[in-house]
Amino acid sequence: MDKGAGDDEAASFDAFVRASGTQLYRTAYLLCGDHHLAEDLTQSTYAKVFARWRRLVRSDNPVGYARTTLINTYLSHRRLRRNTETPTEAVADAAYAVPSGGPDGDVLATRHDLIAALRQLSALDRAVLVARFWEDRSVAETATDLGISAAAVKQRSHRALARLRPHVRSLHEERTGHER
Repeated sequence: MDKGAGDDEAASFDAFVRASGTQLYRTAYLLCGDHHLAEDLTQSTYAKVFARWRRLVRSDNPVGYARTTLINTYLSHRRLRRNTETPTEAVADAAYAVPSGGPDGDVLATRHDLIAALRQLSALDRAVLVARFWEDRSVAETATDLGISAAAVKQRSHRALARLRPHVRSLHEERTGHER
């Protein structure tokens, strides 16, 4: 390969990262609920994508491949972490406090409620909901991305949403002091 072709590939990968970075990071954050881990997952995903970039750059959907790689990286991380780390509920750092009051505070509090509710789900249920409703993927696309059947996607979506509703409702009641 000549130097010009390598420069073109590097430039096209750089453009891909710039175009897809925000979306991939947001998806990673919704999956894991932690900014630092989301950055690590996104970086790991890009490393894996870069290793296959020569073939992917010619494909129809490199973003789809990156999204699938991100979800698989997250699920793999969850399996590995289960044996090595013990997460805690309390975070001592006040920088993560959610402001209340005003429209911006309400949006941030709602976002915080969503992340807290998603933490209650299994990794696969969380991946299904993020793919289906955040990424706006179809049932078939989600099934393909996760390597499960379309029926499993529908069933997991239905059950996970049912588990989320009371949790989000109770978080809202705690924050506002009244029922909806």
